[in-house]
Amino acid sequence: MTHPDDPTAPDADVSTPTAPKRAIRSFVLRAGRMGTGQQRALETLGPRFVLPFEAKPLDAPAVYGRQAPLVLEIGFGMGAATAEIAAALPGTDFLGVEVHTPGVGALLKRIGEMSLTNLRVVQHDAVQVLGQMIAPASLAGVHIFFPDPWHKKKHNKRRLIQPPFVAALASRLAPGGYLHCATDWQPYAEQMLEVLGAEPALVNTAEGYAPKPDYRPLTKFEARGLKLGHGVWDLVFSKR
Repeated sequence: MTHPDDPTAPDADVSTPTAPKRAIRSFVLRAGRMGTGQQRALETLGPRFVLPFEAKPLDAPAVYGRQAPLVLEIGFGMGAATAEIAAALPGTDFLGVEVHTPGVGALLKRIGEMSLTNLRVVQHDAVQVLGQMIAPASLAGVHIFFPDPWHKKKHNKRRLIQPPFVAALASRLAPGGYLHCATDWQPYAEQMLEVLGAEPALVNTAEGYAPKPDYRPLTKFEARGLKLGHGVWDLVFSKR
């Protein structure tokens, strides 16, 4: 149950700790089954790769042990695409944010299996992470792949991509940084295009929807949907 003073709303101003508070969350915590491998990864790799939520800016060079571009991923699910992208781009550091424990465990398991060193995780609400742990103009990119579309019209207000949250995302991007969203729900794609296009700090890199960038892997779910004729929409905007 959400408290009326919940500060984690995606459509709240997250730029300061004293931001207006709203009672809308973009996610629902669901119980999930933990496999033994995921549980073991949480116990053995969690202390190294899971960062605690802190209400202060992340010191990325200290965390990753180097100076490198930093990309934030919001809602990585079970982490398959996240791990694949991190493996393909070893010169970039990645910070994945996810609230669901099975997904965190699954990604940690992949980190161990693939010997990844450029990936860290925060298990917390992404709105608070963005507002309090990510310094302005510090990100090279943001990935938001297949966020919950909240299909019912009465639930559309729960969608993550809302104007105030997009403004906050843009403020955390360095000049020339990018925001990449993807969805398989056309009404949400249309909303994303409208909201992102209205943000003055961002510019669309394509005429409307973008071709799928090579770095984003095709998931099994996505490939199955494409075979059935379902659409997938990518949107890539850059910081002016």
